[in-house]
Amino acid sequence: MKAAILKEFGTPLAIEELPDPVLGTGEVIVDVAAAGVLPYMGEVLSGERQYPMTLPMVPGAGAVGRVRAIGPDATRLKVGEWVVCDPTVRSRDDARTPDITLQGLSARGDGGLKLQKHFHHGAWAEQMLVPTENVFPLGPIDEADAGMWCVLGLYMVPYGGLLAIDLKPGETLLVSGATGNFGSAGVATALAMGAGCVVALGRNEAMLQSLERRLGPRVRTVKLTGDEAEDIRRMKAAAPGPIDVVLDLLPPWAPSSAVRTAAMTVREYGRIVLMGGVGMLGGDDLALPYPWLMRNNITLKGQWMYPPSANTLMINLVRAGLLDISTVETTAFPLDQANEAVAHAAAAGGRFKRTVICP
Repeated sequence: MKAAILKEFGTPLAIEELPDPVLGTGEVIVDVAAAGVLPYMGEVLSGERQYPMTLPMVPGAGAVGRVRAIGPDATRLKVGEWVVCDPTVRSRDDARTPDITLQGLSARGDGGLKLQKHFHHGAWAEQMLVPTENVFPLGPIDEADAGMWCVLGLYMVPYGGLLAIDLKPGETLLVSGATGNFGSAGVATALAMGAGCVVALGRNEAMLQSLERRLGPRVRTVKLTGDEAEDIRRMKAAAPGPIDVVLDLLPPWAPSSAVRTAAMTVREYGRIVLMGGVGMLGGDDLALPYPWLMRNNITLKGQWMYPPSANTLMINLVRAGLLDISTVETTAFPLDQANEAVAHAAAAGGRFKRTVICP
């Protein structure tokens, strides 16, 4: 099969032939129709983000494609059906604290790297080997829409946080980092889940206004000033009532003080979920006051990625018409132009835009 291979950090992807994957029990081989390219993927491939990747490797986290072959323990998947491939691969020998690798992107700890040795290659190839439990039927789709369905991977991340913190219909959610890719997707996902109001924070007023225009009157935006007291006042004033839930999706370069400011707006008995990258590049630790957390009965939760069941739930949101992914602007590149796709994602990627590679 043809694949895009990263041989060394900081070098261009090599488009070469690799042996076809070999099917084993508990595995599925998928013919890749489209695979997403993250806007920051160039930073991963250069080594700037220092993601754990054992090279050489085929990058690419997640894909949409058709089942080519299934293992003997699969009872419902059918050869030829359209599926989405979840890149969050979990070890099977400890259900309570499984090791995790993000297939084609990264790994968590030594156990994740060990898992990465087997599910080594990602989606930027004509075929990929995927654990059976990571393959989710999409139902009938038009082949031309395969790239559009790749956008699920963008929405899935904030969806995992909203499920973990149990966002309920009618509640008011505050999204910190709302003008980023994941943040904007989080606003849209929360509305699809029935949030009564989403308070969206950011520093770019034009981006905030475009969120309001795109997603409607249940979105209320707040331009941040950097003054903690003033920003807290603005956030609370923008909400129609008490803020029930805070979702943080700030990027690695954001200060921890921005996380604190947003968190301190939540009501008594409120919930906070942390999903961003703050602190990954250094900086101060998050400092939330112990008495405030304790006396106000605040729930604070960290969440990385999402549970496997979220895939089917997200597909159902789209099929029900609650989440419209058709408005996401998709730009497709053939596999031979994988390097151009990475450059395009960095230069032109943004909110409600998606770059895909179509092998």
